[in-house]
Amino acid sequence: MSSLRIFSSVASKRHLKLSHTSWRAYATPATLKHQEKDPQLGDYPDLPWVSNQELPARGWWDQQMRRNFGDPIQEYDEVLSMWGPDAPPVPPHKALFQLSLAISAFTGFGFLCKYALVPERPTVPREYPYSGLVRELGGLEENKASEETNEEIDE
Repeated sequence: MSSLRIFSSVASKRHLKLSHTSWRAYATPATLKHQEKDPQLGDYPDLPWVSNQELPARGWWDQQMRRNFGDPIQEYDEVLSMWGPDAPPVPPHKALFQLSLAISAFTGFGFLCKYALVPERPTVPREYPYSGLVRELGGLEENKASEETNEEIDE
């Protein structure tokens, strides 16, 4: 309750106009609303949303479609049949966690190879006096690369 008072005092200091329902709505759980039955279905049974791919493989009149003779067909049979989209064997949140774990392991191994496993240089880099012999080689302007022309390439 004290955090609620702190937030409302901060909101009043910043001249925010928040009603109690608007900034408290995130904490209220969503209520599951019972969907009304489609009036076009009439007395057709309301079947559960279960893919035929999740049913056991044996013991059916039609082995391929995993149905018995005379069973009612689901309203969304195109999606829930054996020919519909594959049912994921791993829940999406777990698959995302496993993917992020694999990516982080791969990235960590790359950083390990780049920074920890690279040996030190066996020699000391050569040092030249006078700013790396700039003056002795004629200065920076003399050492710039010259542009190639088509005549030089043809020769």
